[in-house]
Amino acid sequence: MSDDSVTSPEPDQQSFADLGLDDRVVRALKDIGYETPSPIQAATIPALLEGRHVVGLAQTGTGKTAAFALPILSRLDPKQKSPQALVLAPTRELALQVCEAFEKYASRMPGVKVLPVYGGQGYGVQLSALRRGVHVVVGTPGRIMDHLEKGTLDLSELRFLVLDEADEMLKMGFADDVETILAETPAEKHVALFSATMPSQIRRISKKYLTDALEITVERTTATAPNITQRYLIVSYPQKVDALTRILEVENFEGMIVFVRTKNETETLAEKLRARGFSATAINGDVAQAQRERTVAQLKSGKLDILVATDVAARGLDVERISHVVNYDIPTDTESYVHRIGRTGRAGRSGDAISFVTPRERHLLKAIEKATRTRLTEMPLPSVEDINANRLSRLDDRITAALATDELASFRDVVAHYVREYDVPELDVAAALAIVLQGDEPMLMDPEPVRPPRRERDERKDRGKGGKRSERGPRGASGPMATYRIAVGRRQKVEPRQIVGAIANEGGLGRADFGNIDIRADHSLVELPAKLPAGTADRLRGTRISGQLIELREDQGRGGRSDKKPHRKGRRP
Repeated sequence: MSDDSVTSPEPDQQSFADLGLDDRVVRALKDIGYETPSPIQAATIPALLEGRHVVGLAQTGTGKTAAFALPILSRLDPKQKSPQALVLAPTRELALQVCEAFEKYASRMPGVKVLPVYGGQGYGVQLSALRRGVHVVVGTPGRIMDHLEKGTLDLSELRFLVLDEADEMLKMGFADDVETILAETPAEKHVALFSATMPSQIRRISKKYLTDALEITVERTTATAPNITQRYLIVSYPQKVDALTRILEVENFEGMIVFVRTKNETETLAEKLRARGFSATAINGDVAQAQRERTVAQLKSGKLDILVATDVAARGLDVERISHVVNYDIPTDTESYVHRIGRTGRAGRSGDAISFVTPRERHLLKAIEKATRTRLTEMPLPSVEDINANRLSRLDDRITAALATDELASFRDVVAHYVREYDVPELDVAAALAIVLQGDEPMLMDPEPVRPPRRERDERKDRGKGGKRSERGPRGASGPMATYRIAVGRRQKVEPRQIVGAIANEGGLGRADFGNIDIRADHSLVELPAKLPAGTADRLRGTRISGQLIELREDQGRGGRSDKKPHRKGRRP
């Protein structure tokens, strides 16, 4: 590795066209709405286009995906059908994000094929795509290793290799796999390594596999406005629509932008909100300019309350009436987060930003907090009691306003007539009018059922099955736990983090799904959910750790007795 290193400066009104990128890539960036490169892009892209190896020290959210994707696309040979670029990512989520970014940047390059390769997806889809020919492969180390061992992934003509979030890959126990993959690739290739930190192991890998590398360090200056209140809500994906509906019921907002990741989702979500009685419409890259202008005018005038938008569609949107921004899909980079929430709190007014975070997206929340140097406040899901209190408060306001109108006297006569004619108390007539007013939808929500504590629910479930109570995992595990046996142990020099990394990626599990890990001489015992999702157990039986099949199966209590002294025992790493 060379001694060359730079701390990337802020770009001085530089454009992407100035960096030497392919014209088609530049046009695609213009379509998206990107105008000027971020610091890491300005420093990295020219170096990669020149064929230099690069080590980028950058946090998530600095724009590093574009920093390596744009020069790779600019130098692809569309006639070559075997993979020309391989991007290794620590998780399936990141692999999919990188793949989507490549496809977005290649929108003006017909015929360019990008393939995500990760555990949890059937091999058939990946094999058929590889047979047809792909230009860029984005994958997790475990699944890439499987393809190499099966002979289904040909890297003999690889020209570009990227290690994305290298420190995370090492933390998850993929160091051996990464080095094996590096050794399987041609010597004459361009390598880019991106990492938030530079531990000694990554320094050693960079010196061994990167030649005369340029080291680029990005100093982040991203900050958010102090007049914007920033909150987040932990919510699963299926709960998002209900959570948003509840927030709309209780938050005192004027205008709102709800950000989603895809164009299709803007239309889908806007339709769901309209069905629930909210004034909402979608805006995305496919919306014609004239329609966009009409929508913005409606938002400014108050004829429209909620705009469901993508990042691209909301660029340059400046409407003082926007009091709230909701990140329905949390952005994968902090620059997008800052741009999004900057749509509120305009002209010195206060604003509110609420981000939905699924359990698997906590790392994105941490990256945003670290980059913006702002601690977001966790908010609870609004309860039925909160919603009903708000509805009654709004009804009070409407009644108070009606009491001040000139029409009150004539309607008093209508009610008096009904009371005399049918001998019904005035209070009952008022209640009946409220029923008429509410229409088909009930005015108040039914109380939520009281659920017993989780421990009590699990005990009931186990008693109902006639069996004894299952072993429990750590707090946060998603249900009853069971002990599974895997065919790797001390002899294979495995560590808990390798077990978690491999099983989480191949089985689609989260860290909360792991309990105790007990590493023994020739096998290990791992606590996982007793009810594994369909197909997960099958995939995990074929998973490899340190090159050996783990052959996962439920432990019957026999295998552990011969080895009295466990090597390591503890909670998930």
